[in-house]
Amino acid sequence: MSTKNSNLSDFDSSSVPSGSSLTIGIVVSEWNKKITESLFNGAFTTLTDFGVKSDNIKRIDVPGSFELVFGSKKMIQSNVDVVIAIGCVIKGETEHFDYICKSVSSGIVDLNINFDTPVVFCVLTDNNMQQSIDRSGGIHGNKGVEAAITALKLTNLN
Repeated sequence: MSTKNSNLSDFDSSSVPSGSSLTIGIVVSEWNKKITESLFNGAFTTLTDFGVKSDNIKRIDVPGSFELVFGSKKMIQSNVDVVIAIGCVIKGETEHFDYICKSVSSGIVDLNINFDTPVVFCVLTDNNMQQSIDRSGGIHGNKGVEAAITALKLTNLN
């Protein structure tokens, strides 16, 4: 497991640029809301800690992770500097998990290829709820924090 003995929220703050001049879009899946809200809160707090004005953080909610791609495209069209796509897909008894994860991953790759606005992948794809809890503020930190740091760093590329 890649997160064994590591914390997703550990980073060198001196390497993170200020976000004071940025507008950030965050698209949040309503499915597995307890998890996605924790991820959003981690991202939001981190962005404001690094200077992004709370009024410059735009949010769109979408029904599920599959809809993150469309929501992210709409967010790009609203002229933000970077988008964070937040979702949580937990493996069940059918192949639905595989189709959703592959579609969302491919869709976000397509957005990054076709648009100049980066889209950060903050979608947990876990085997069970405990793994998601552990990665959304639990023992492995908060993937939302990691996504926010990634978003701030990516804006330097533009």
